[in-house]
Amino acid sequence: MSEPTRPPPSMLDRYHGDEVLPLYTGRVRVGGGTAAHGRASGIVTSDDGALDVALRLPLELGGPGGGTNPEQLLAASYAACFHGAMALLAARAGLQLVDAQVEAAVTFARDPFDGFYLLSADVRVHLPALDPIVAAELVRNTERVCPYAKMFQRGITHRVYAAELPTSPPDLHA
Repeated sequence: MSEPTRPPPSMLDRYHGDEVLPLYTGRVRVGGGTAAHGRASGIVTSDDGALDVALRLPLELGGPGGGTNPEQLLAASYAACFHGAMALLAARAGLQLVDAQVEAAVTFARDPFDGFYLLSADVRVHLPALDPIVAAELVRNTERVCPYAKMFQRGITHRVYAAELPTSPPDLHA
């Protein structure tokens, strides 16, 4: 694997198109595992093989724990994206981030509106080397740029539909 490098601050340059311009699509598949329930015993794998994670129902939801869960994966994604966007904004502004950390908590809860479930997020940003006023402005500006922050604020375009999984060709030599 090659040495990680930061994306350039030009990633912050505004796009002036008429339609959404896709840049990357992450693809994963979850199977139900031994309990035939993705949340309780699923396996998450990415199409490139870089992600291969066992899902387990957390103790708080009556499960055995011992694996990750969708809320942790979403919190990790949110925190990583926010940290990256913040680092780009800081670089563009000439700010030096020292020991910057982003903590994200995603809560799975009961929804009083429809009786089912909802998610909420709490993000805390630690910028110990920055003046508090500068830090607050950087965090506000990052909220405007980070796609995860925008998703939680505005919602997300999504489609859910039933589709047949591709089948493997039959083994003619069996």
